[in-house]
Amino acid sequence: MAEAERIIGTPDTPDAARAEQDRPGDDAAPGERSGSEPAQTPAGGSGADEQSAPAERPRGKRRIAVLFGVAAFAYALDLISKIIVVAELEHHDAIEIFGDWLRLDAIRNPGAAFGFGQAFTIIFTVIAAVVIVVIARLARKLYSLPWAIALGLLLGGALGNLTDRIFRSPGVFQGAVVDFIAPKHFAVFNLADSAIVCGGILIVLLSFKGLDPDGTVHKD
Repeated sequence: MAEAERIIGTPDTPDAARAEQDRPGDDAAPGERSGSEPAQTPAGGSGADEQSAPAERPRGKRRIAVLFGVAAFAYALDLISKIIVVAELEHHDAIEIFGDWLRLDAIRNPGAAFGFGQAFTIIFTVIAAVVIVVIARLARKLYSLPWAIALGLLLGGALGNLTDRIFRSPGVFQGAVVDFIAPKHFAVFNLADSAIVCGGILIVLLSFKGLDPDGTVHKD
């Protein structure tokens, strides 16, 4: 009889096991009873990533603003200078700035910068358009201030000469560029050409230093 009561008093059923777990004073979760804290899963990655990502986005936007600001400044200077030259200097005698060493002499150049390749006006127009598109696409990955300045100079200069190619005679995409800066024993050029050359020199220097447009530095 005692043996039967012992067997009946310890039922091996799911209901009995559940009741055993729900006894008063034992209602804490298993993880809490062991003193462990519930695991917390960070949303969207680690905390370091969440802190660095917002900092990188404004930094990249500032560099893009510098790029387009420099480009707008270079383009405006080139455009204004050409308007003045066409209105006041074209079809007139050259103005001497430093004797024969530096003069202002308005000419129309159908070729590339500094008067090269005058037979390939359309080709240079296409190249200028491609350069503008490439720079605009590269701006999305730009995090370097020196690179922003260099690309801004290139963009402003390319836009300045491309404007002449499109809107000046003899026709669309065949227009001649207005050049007016005439050093002695050198080709006549304009401010857009100067911006392109300065931007190109700066890019070469940055490449030698190992600085990439995204702000990283590599050493060969």
